[in-house]
Amino acid sequence: MSYLLLIAVFILERILLRQCLCLYSEEVFKLFTSKQCVYCGFDPTADSLHVGNLLAIILMLHIQRMGHEVVAVIGDCTAQIGDPSGRLTERDKMEQKIIEKNVAGLRDNLEAVFKHHEEHFWKKDRQLVPLRIVQNSEWYNGQSVVPFIGAVGRHFRVGKMMGRTSVQQRLNSGEGISFAEFSYQMFQSFDWLYLYDKYNCRFQIGGGDQLGNIDSGHDFVKRIRTKDVYGILTPLITAETGDKYGKSAGNAVWLNGDKTTPYDFYQFFLRLSDKEAIKFVKLYAFTDQKELDDIIEKQMSEPDKRTAQKRLARDLTLLVHGESGLSLARKATEVLFGSQPEKTLHTIEEQDLRTIFGNSSYAQLTMEPGMTVLDMAMEAKLFPTEEDAVRIINAGGLYINQKRVCAPLHILVPGIHILPNKMTLARVGKKNYCLIKWLK
Repeated sequence: MSYLLLIAVFILERILLRQCLCLYSEEVFKLFTSKQCVYCGFDPTADSLHVGNLLAIILMLHIQRMGHEVVAVIGDCTAQIGDPSGRLTERDKMEQKIIEKNVAGLRDNLEAVFKHHEEHFWKKDRQLVPLRIVQNSEWYNGQSVVPFIGAVGRHFRVGKMMGRTSVQQRLNSGEGISFAEFSYQMFQSFDWLYLYDKYNCRFQIGGGDQLGNIDSGHDFVKRIRTKDVYGILTPLITAETGDKYGKSAGNAVWLNGDKTTPYDFYQFFLRLSDKEAIKFVKLYAFTDQKELDDIIEKQMSEPDKRTAQKRLARDLTLLVHGESGLSLARKATEVLFGSQPEKTLHTIEEQDLRTIFGNSSYAQLTMEPGMTVLDMAMEAKLFPTEEDAVRIINAGGLYINQKRVCAPLHILVPGIHILPNKMTLARVGKKNYCLIKWLK
């Protein structure tokens, strides 16, 4: 079998292909014997992509690995219209400056993932075809409404547009659907036509909720250019509750490290249930079929070892955040849950510690001769009153650098209570952390 044909087989075997408009036809295999162009669109409705988007990106990476060109379209124009797919309410209108900020964030996400993939997951001598990122303002800026509607709108039938699932769901809700959202499928279809004409792009990747839009684009391009184009739809990623992961659902795991830290990203995959881990590893892991089978077999026979969760956490954190992000996530995990957290704390850099505990309390103190644990606790405002401090410390409720301290009048010792980086990690109870920076 031709090396380039493997992509179609891979997609089917790994369950990445949910529905394809060509339904696994011989035409697709024939097309993939030569270099193809495949695109995926991302509307900048937030300043970061999330785990729900990551599956489509990973499919783009696999297609790139097979020698094809992949194009990411950032819909800075279509974001002003709003895609109704998978939504029960209309999106709020976004200001242009917000869209521009979001575009920059999505571009950063995509460039980082493709860069990390090439650095850490691509071991072959053959050079990858570079990712192409475009914004659809490239072809919409300068368009006039009347000529556009006259040229494009005449190829769309209202009856068929009304029949789309995304439209029907909104029509049957109390919210209804605006004309702007109703026309969204027309604009996404035109995106495909433009990419077909410029890059001979015959394949579009999208989530399962994009079937209607991709179907519209397929019909439009075929009608205008008399050539078949094809849609590859990835499954929607959902939690065990059935809720999809994303901004609208309020449970997004972001690719931007400022929104979801590398540690939290890493922990998301470590905490997956066994059932979710097996589902995710089939979709997300960069493995051949034999290695994938081995991971699943180990996961099922020895679930307590969490083989799939650990592989997902390692590979995907490396893919999204790079080597430094993975290192930080592992350090944070060791500090918080490891058997020897003090060992990690004594070697960790100040900036890494501040990143890990960025959402915790923070205090700057000056070290004075004879300063006690109680003095530090009160100056750092770890307790409301001195009486509370003495009582809780005596009861073993205070930890300094992850070691329990039970003597409030114990004098602070550099190297024990104060780390080499001039920081102290204090914890009251199980989760109330405070990072203390010593100025002297």
